[in-house]
Amino acid sequence: MKDRVLFVDDEPNVLDGIRRQLRNRVELETATSAAAGLALVQSRGPYSVVVSDMRMPEMDGARFLAKVNELAPQTVRMVLTGQADLESTITAVNEGRIFRFLLKPCDSETLLGVVKTGIEQYRLVNAEKHLLENTLNATVKVLCDVLGIINPVAQRRATQIQRYAQSAAEALGLLPGMWQYRLAAMISQLGCITMPQETLARAFSGQALTEEERRLYESHPVVAARLIGSIPRLEAVAGMIAAQTQVPARDLSSGDVTSWDPEKIGAAILWAAVRFDRYVSTGRIPEQAAQLVNQAAPGLPPAITAAMVQTISSDSGLVMSRAVSLRELEVGMVIDSDVMSARGTPLVSRGTEVNSTVLERLKAVASGVGVAEPIRVSVKVLE
Repeated sequence: MKDRVLFVDDEPNVLDGIRRQLRNRVELETATSAAAGLALVQSRGPYSVVVSDMRMPEMDGARFLAKVNELAPQTVRMVLTGQADLESTITAVNEGRIFRFLLKPCDSETLLGVVKTGIEQYRLVNAEKHLLENTLNATVKVLCDVLGIINPVAQRRATQIQRYAQSAAEALGLLPGMWQYRLAAMISQLGCITMPQETLARAFSGQALTEEERRLYESHPVVAARLIGSIPRLEAVAGMIAAQTQVPARDLSSGDVTSWDPEKIGAAILWAAVRFDRYVSTGRIPEQAAQLVNQAAPGLPPAITAAMVQTISSDSGLVMSRAVSLRELEVGMVIDSDVMSARGTPLVSRGTEVNSTVLERLKAVASGVGVAEPIRVSVKVLE
């Protein structure tokens, strides 16, 4: 996407002058009111830079840029105004997190230079953001692959929890921090990695556990949080994972969604996803599962469980079991029977979802001692 700049001023002649100054030098859009500017940010954003006049009717520049900061935190925000006092300047800087403050009249070269600096700042911030998210996603994917190989029961459940949690976060409009909620769900069951699969299967299905098994299972969120908490920038994700068994507070969703504490709402979403998955996997219909979750946590936003129900309702296709050769094995298939080497050594456990790591491992074994074929798998067939 090209770097676009939005200027907002209630005087059309001022915007006409800015268009003449920056014509053919930047990709420019304009709005004659704060409301029109916010509508553009929502419908056509994000912009690299948003420049606003300070004194406008209905909503001044400080409030407007504070709203822009909520809608598009990465956008660089500036003020270009002919009237400014100390109080309004302080408000704009503190609430709108202003990058530059310019006074009218501003000559073409100065204005162009500052706008270009803002564009470079936007590129820098977004490059760092994408690098961080890609690096963290890759790190978490490795952990999930390891969990899938060692304990496919835990990984299979984590996959379902991720679907529910992501749909809930999207329904609440938590797009800026979506990567945190997705990662927290993906690795929520990482602490189960050392637990016997039989014990996990009984725990997930609601069957009785011994006292020792119960203590071990209940400790898994803390174990996972300790592992993840040592990775830089994942402290909040670790907090969500650690609190996944704690009932959300009644005042969780008070106020605007942008004022919610990301770690608390993330933990609440994860708690709801884990509980919802448990009810569904033990035979409850989705609507009943949602009702039970909402009853257990009266402060939980109803949109969370509604989104989880919708996730199941929109899931189309039939799951069929069939036998395939190693050559036909594909990512996304689920192993129905333990995969063995030609010598009878267990390679991949029943219930494992095939990923690139599993495929590479089997191909490596096939080139040596060999893999017993055919392989029994479950695969979704679209209706």
